[in-house]
Amino acid sequence: MIIGELKPLDEIIASVTGYHNILVIGCGGCVSVCLSGGDREAQALSNELSQTRYYKEDPPATRCDTIQRQCEPDFITSYLKISEETDAVLSLACGAGVQTMATVLEPLPIIPALNTTFIGATTQPGEWREMCQGCGDCLLGFTGGICPVARCAKSLFNGPCGGSQNGSCEIYNDVPCAWAMIFYRLKKLDKLHLLNEVRIPKDWRPGGASGPRVFRRTGINGSAGD
Repeated sequence: MIIGELKPLDEIIASVTGYHNILVIGCGGCVSVCLSGGDREAQALSNELSQTRYYKEDPPATRCDTIQRQCEPDFITSYLKISEETDAVLSLACGAGVQTMATVLEPLPIIPALNTTFIGATTQPGEWREMCQGCGDCLLGFTGGICPVARCAKSLFNGPCGGSQNGSCEIYNDVPCAWAMIFYRLKKLDKLHLLNEVRIPKDWRPGGASGPRVFRRTGINGSAGD
């Protein structure tokens, strides 16, 4: 899932100062799972923004709403109701959601309340770790399901660096070396031979090196999707 975290409150206050009627809108997608941008978080932020101590003049009037996904134009047009007096929208979505909202609701200002951080997964209750960078040329089939692009601090492709010690990354002792994990995972799978295979250099173009990426759904063998 996409992980996001709330921006510093003083940054949010500065971004909404000058507006009078603000819609604080949560997103029911990824950021609600990591407890950054769901309905409860939108309500809490709206309540905080109403505190007079943050403003030299009267605080803006705020109201809350939440839609399932802010990155889907159909969800925005079908389920989001915006009153005529609304002069800005404060979005608790990832960067994709904010940009989609800005396009659909133009020229209404869309203000981001979150910083989008990484694509991650739950490792224990209340903790999410980066697992993927969306590089567009997935290597997980050769590395035992452990990504060296996202989980190695140097994104190395040919094994651990000289700073790796006793299965730990050189940056912090509590960060496991991705290539140590890959080795032991492949050993369990009886697939250590994969480490001896010579592979062509990684193609970074699908990962965005050739500009913003576009995905269009297709069916089997490239036929048009339904």
